[in-house]
Amino acid sequence: MTVQNSATTEAPIAVGGTVLAALGVVAFSLTFPATAWGLEGFGPWSLVSVRCVLAALIAGAALIALRAPVPERRQWAGLAVVAGGVVIGFPLLTTLALQTSTTSHAAVVVGLLPLTTAAFSVVRTGSRPSRTFWVSALAGAAVVIIFTVQQSGGALSTGDMYLFGALLVCAAGYTEGGRLAREMPGWRVIGWALILCLPLAVPAAAVALVTEPVQVTAHSIAGVAWVAAGSQFLGLVVWYRGMADIGVAKASQLQLGQPLLTLVWSVVLLGEQLPVAAPVAAVAVLVCIAVTQRSRTR
Repeated sequence: MTVQNSATTEAPIAVGGTVLAALGVVAFSLTFPATAWGLEGFGPWSLVSVRCVLAALIAGAALIALRAPVPERRQWAGLAVVAGGVVIGFPLLTTLALQTSTTSHAAVVVGLLPLTTAAFSVVRTGSRPSRTFWVSALAGAAVVIIFTVQQSGGALSTGDMYLFGALLVCAAGYTEGGRLAREMPGWRVIGWALILCLPLAVPAAAVALVTEPVQVTAHSIAGVAWVAAGSQFLGLVVWYRGMADIGVAKASQLQLGQPLLTLVWSVVLLGEQLPVAAPVAAVAVLVCIAVTQRSRTR
């Protein structure tokens, strides 16, 4: 009887967690196009620092309004990892990459993030994905790599180096955030991580806005607004909540669909030409997602 009740309870949680994580992926898929828009009016350092400040102000308002308790001392180290990886490292490195890389190319390289996050989760959280999970995850990563090499002509640029660095710091931040989201709501995880960065972000924004040229346009304002409110806060709120419900490794595999969504946005919002291989890659990656979501993780 106990087993039946447990199964009945876990099923809705798993479904709800998958939906929340998927909403996070949709929000993240707009990050690169929004960043490209932001770079039309801001320099890379201005864009990243202003993005952080605005997101921190939103988070701070939410923390105050909902009277969120201050994290325990043992939780601050994890929040620092989230801040360094998700709030500062990933936005900065990808913004620098997008100065020379197209949105579609960057999106495909970052498609390796699910596998990287799953590997980090094994080390940090002790999860043990099944062999089927790893085979499917590696297959999805292989599709991404082949697609990247085919599109770049086999040569890696400085932008690619920035993107690979972004993979590592973001995977660490996702993993630590997913672990913390089991102890506190996801919105508080990213909220406190943003607050932690505020003392650095405010002076950085002041200096960057003075030293880098700024041209206010509709695109640049919309881009900054989205990466601050959508990508940096709201998207991470639902993402961390979903990771807490279904596990870091399994949630990370939903991001295999993120590059393909970003490809669509790059065409619709930026007018970039969709690579011919994209539909084939889309089908292959979606199959990998389906398999990883049905596999067991211990």
